[in-house]
Amino acid sequence: MQNFTYSQPTLLTLSFGEMTKIKYLYSVIVLLFFTMIILSNCSVILIIVLHKSLQEPMYIFISALCVNGLYGSVIFFPSLFINLLSQIQTISYIGCIIQIFGIHTYIGCEVTVLAIMAFDRYVCICNPLRYNSIMTYDLMFRLITVAWLYNVVLISILVILTIRLPLCDSVIQKIYCDNWSVVKLSCIDTTVNNIYGLLITSVMGLLPGCIYLSYFQILRVCMKSSKDFRAKAVYTCTPHMVLLNYFSSNILTEILLLRFPVNMPYEVQIIVSLQSYVIAPLLNPLIYGLKLKEIRVKILEKLGLKKKTLHTDGEI
Repeated sequence: MQNFTYSQPTLLTLSFGEMTKIKYLYSVIVLLFFTMIILSNCSVILIIVLHKSLQEPMYIFISALCVNGLYGSVIFFPSLFINLLSQIQTISYIGCIIQIFGIHTYIGCEVTVLAIMAFDRYVCICNPLRYNSIMTYDLMFRLITVAWLYNVVLISILVILTIRLPLCDSVIQKIYCDNWSVVKLSCIDTTVNNIYGLLITSVMGLLPGCIYLSYFQILRVCMKSSKDFRAKAVYTCTPHMVLLNYFSSNILTEILLLRFPVNMPYEVQIIVSLQSYVIAPLLNPLIYGLKLKEIRVKILEKLGLKKKTLHTDGEI
């Protein structure tokens, strides 16, 4: 039997489709979104870091969410912007692998931090007398550290399994690199990659389930409590549920489109696939910065638009 050797391509071609016809418009939009994400997330992080009154578990977890949004955006936007302005839309093989690692760790950390925030709200509302003894600074930073290390380990294994694959094609049917799009280019059997990918997806899928379970328990407690207590619980939990529902639905749609291709215009598929990397990092600071009064007041004070600090009567 004749042996074939495959050389890994140094450049991979991305599929931008009709976007290149109005690439300057898209590049301006991308730059605008990137700037908004950087400014809004950095503002929330700085406000929380600079004010000791905000250095509580809920706000520190919000800052962790914003840091993750910055991380995902830095991995995603520069490559997209450069390719929109280029004559040929390509990415180096090494750059593609780095983007795969960055994008998948961003998604994993987003879901994990949201799960930690749900745990924080569960303890605060269902066990208020024990909250300070349970949610200590030590536990808080351990949870954030584990959220990152846990995803780094899982995605590192995923990337290692992908790197070992020889590629027969160099055209990725997306405008950025994700793991499954690269795996599909392989010349050899990818069963191990498929099984591990489905395993990670299943593990990540358990986290939203745990989050919804915790909020079900919160709802049970609220139903037995006073009207004022229910209002406060809804006030602090609503932003979290909005983000969770939005992010989870987009990731689920993306997974379904990758695994089970449908007859959908390519431009629509691009818009759907961009939701988690464009809108989600922008929603985090906007929802929390505008919804939670403590953060909103501090931002207005820094901008010189509010002279007196308001009390946050609507928060728990």
